[in-house]
Amino acid sequence: MNIPRLASKSAERAALAALCAAAVLASAGCAAGSPSHPSGAAPAAAARPIGQPSPGRGSVLSVTPVEDLSAQQVATRLAAAGIDASRVRYGVRAERIVYRTVDTQGRPTTASELVALPKDAVHNLSTVSWLHGTEVYRGAVASVDAASTDRATVLLFSSTGRAVSAPDYLGLGKGPGIHPYGSAKATVSASVDALRAARTSARRHGRTLKPRVLVSGFSQGGPATMLLGRALQHGADAYFRPGALAPVAGPFDLSAFEAGAADDKAAKSSLYLAYFVTAWNRMYHLYDSPEEAFRAPYDKEVEQLFDGDHTGEQIALALPATSKALFTEAFLEKMRHPTGELRRRLKVMDDTCNWHPEVPVRLFHSKDDKDVAFTNSRHCARQLSAHTADERLIEVTAPDHSTTVLKALPQILREFDTAT
Repeated sequence: MNIPRLASKSAERAALAALCAAAVLASAGCAAGSPSHPSGAAPAAAARPIGQPSPGRGSVLSVTPVEDLSAQQVATRLAAAGIDASRVRYGVRAERIVYRTVDTQGRPTTASELVALPKDAVHNLSTVSWLHGTEVYRGAVASVDAASTDRATVLLFSSTGRAVSAPDYLGLGKGPGIHPYGSAKATVSASVDALRAARTSARRHGRTLKPRVLVSGFSQGGPATMLLGRALQHGADAYFRPGALAPVAGPFDLSAFEAGAADDKAAKSSLYLAYFVTAWNRMYHLYDSPEEAFRAPYDKEVEQLFDGDHTGEQIALALPATSKALFTEAFLEKMRHPTGELRRRLKVMDDTCNWHPEVPVRLFHSKDDKDVAFTNSRHCARQLSAHTADERLIEVTAPDHSTTVLKALPQILREFDTAT
């Protein structure tokens, strides 16, 4: 649920390019991804292989420096992204890490992440895991796209003296294959293994990471925050444990979200629902042939649009504006009233908050969010309250979905300060 505001992307990229040129940044990431670079990366320093890595999950395969900024340069980047820069204290170095993980079937694969460390800060660092929102294009993630809000968010957290692990998830960034959008299992495995790789990377720089992880994420990253927090609390890693959880504007009631998208009750309903349906069909077989789900002529092209190599702008231009025009009525009815395997899989994502965290949980959302309704965070808060969790739903004053995360970030920092 983080498809960018399409009309503003060109201006944002141009502004960043100007800033990078003016600052003469020592960075391999000062060119945002574009359709002319399928990987999303402009020519950059070659990745450095890391000797003979162990075959274990989370082992580091390569490291590519992408940022080396002074505190002032970080502040300038944050201001350009619309993020409050008043908390910036340190410069930041960031690297794209490619690491070993597993796919949805538990088979070995690789994934990428952005790892950031503050310059001139203490050596024993608190760790933030930042989990991004919906991205359809593999080059739009933090490890690749210097213009992304997620890159700026990582810079913000690290500039306050924290290490940051920002996984791209499977099939995005430099990972192979197609992103398994909405897979709870893959979300957890890629994020836990990213933390392991970040710990290894920090050691190379003479730094250590504290075991308590401050987890936050936006939109798709909201449920991901709760999934990762629960996995860490239950011992998914021998070292890391949750320290605090701060999800922003997440679709915590996924059944209701997809049913609403079927009725065109959310902004960009057709795009969100098409991404969900094509991804879940690959994983869980929702239809036998595309014409069962999609109206002509979209049935011939919609699956190819969500291959990770098409930008959000390209997909939005290719699809109709409404779910009613894109999907068959019979399939929309299936989304409104799911049964069988679909219902069971949705239930997993409806219950990402249905447990007792042993750490504080602070939910952030705007009532003016037209992409993901505020009721989703209420759903999460109710589940947490039923388990007597230390939870609080904090209303953010923001005009839309994308701005919500920008306004929430300073408040998240304050909450993380109290947790460390």
